[in-house]
Amino acid sequence: MKFKSTVKTGLKDIGKNCLIKNETILEILENVGGEHSNQAGYGALDIERTGVSWILSDWQVKIIKRPVYSEELKVETWGRDFQKAFTYRDYRVLNSKGELCIIATSKWALMDVNKRKIVRLTDEIKNKYNPDDDSVFEERTISKTEIPSEFTNEYEYTVGRKDIDVNNHMHNTYYLTLAFEALPQDVYDNRPYDNVKISYKKEIQLGDTVKCEYAKQDEKHIVVISDKETNKINAIVELYK
Repeated sequence: MKFKSTVKTGLKDIGKNCLIKNETILEILENVGGEHSNQAGYGALDIERTGVSWILSDWQVKIIKRPVYSEELKVETWGRDFQKAFTYRDYRVLNSKGELCIIATSKWALMDVNKRKIVRLTDEIKNKYNPDDDSVFEERTISKTEIPSEFTNEYEYTVGRKDIDVNNHMHNTYYLTLAFEALPQDVYDNRPYDNVKISYKKEIQLGDTVKCEYAKQDEKHIVVISDKETNKINAIVELYK
């Protein structure tokens, strides 16, 4: 069953030409998904009771018609393809005229907040979400991004307290912000990018220093975010028109 919500963007949510930023789009999607989880009894307000919290492993977002400042948006989301360890959540975003603006899919797992381990998605949890078989992309899974062998630009960042979320790690939308900082200036100036993919590999925690390495593959812009000391990959971000 699809959960529906209406949102409106503010001044901080827009970039050039008063178009909403990709970071804003991720925030909108995540917030509406959070509302759905609150309704199902597995949201942020339920963590103390349930002992579990949703963590994100992948995003795939396609902007068809980028919304503008102050535009009222209708967002619908639903869970699909529940497995033992993960599930997908899809989205459609429409403007006030009923035009389709954004489609997105995401992959989630439930984490035991004390043991910090993935827990099994039971039938009880699945039934709380009343899954829908609908998929916004023809391919029902999110494909992997090929890691470049060479990079042409690098940006370093040390995680501060403002970056930490309810799960005690860097909030997932900030990975996209880091990726934008790693882009060469001419690539950054050519935004917005209407296709975004993010694969989260390892959580980034308070005080960690990460390096964000950029490479171009065909028409795609790839940023690999890694721990500076261990070189272990934290996330891979892919942007293209």
